[in-house]
Amino acid sequence: MRDDPVAMKLIEIEVLRYRPEQDVEPVPQVYDVPFTDDMSVLQGLQYIKDYLDGTLSFRWSCRMAICGSCGMMIDGVPRLSCKTFLRDFHPRRLRVEALAHFPIERDLVVVIDDFIGKLERIQPYIVPKTPRTLAEGEYLQTPAQLDVYEQFSSCINCLLCYAACPQYGLNPEFVGPGIMALLHRYNVDSRDGAASQRMEIAGSEAGAFNCTAVGYCSEVCPKHVDPANAVNQNKTLAAKDYFLRGAKPKGGKR
Repeated sequence: MRDDPVAMKLIEIEVLRYRPEQDVEPVPQVYDVPFTDDMSVLQGLQYIKDYLDGTLSFRWSCRMAICGSCGMMIDGVPRLSCKTFLRDFHPRRLRVEALAHFPIERDLVVVIDDFIGKLERIQPYIVPKTPRTLAEGEYLQTPAQLDVYEQFSSCINCLLCYAACPQYGLNPEFVGPGIMALLHRYNVDSRDGAASQRMEIAGSEAGAFNCTAVGYCSEVCPKHVDPANAVNQNKTLAAKDYFLRGAKPKGGKR
């Protein structure tokens, strides 16, 4: 941080604190934070922790909008704090809270066990259609085959789409937009052979049809993955899969 007093400004950051050993419910706490125009909200929180209150807890890692760790509610909007700048809120007070729709572990840290469990269920990796030995070489793709899923492969598991999803807030059993985007990413990959197993999840009661098509998940996505589009495509694919299975003769042959 520069020491030039001309370049420094002051902003009030109101953090919704929750310390389970002393707080019955989250309580706001306001800090006066000096900043320069190139400082992110994450850097403002780091200033608080380093110089004002070492008990403040939050997640962060890369500081470059790659790891997805520093997602939080910033003025009521799910954002990455490393990608959001203090200058955009000055001179008014800035409010920072833990991500919506998740249990709060401490301060701005949320419990993500539900998301991790759902992520494991979809097998978030390529399950080869046919095994190949090293001697047989790589699984090759054309540029056109890559284009089908590349957009959805940019997900960084930041959970902003879950905080933006009203249906996930009402029904935590819903698989959710981020998982649906990743499920779709692997299902349409030409190298993968586990689409039928994943479609059981997409077409289940907790799957794609839980989505009420608000679309806010895609608005807040920092990587422009467009999870709402993935959910809509899975609705179509799940319906197609259902009717095709119903159209087969009982013997399983056409």
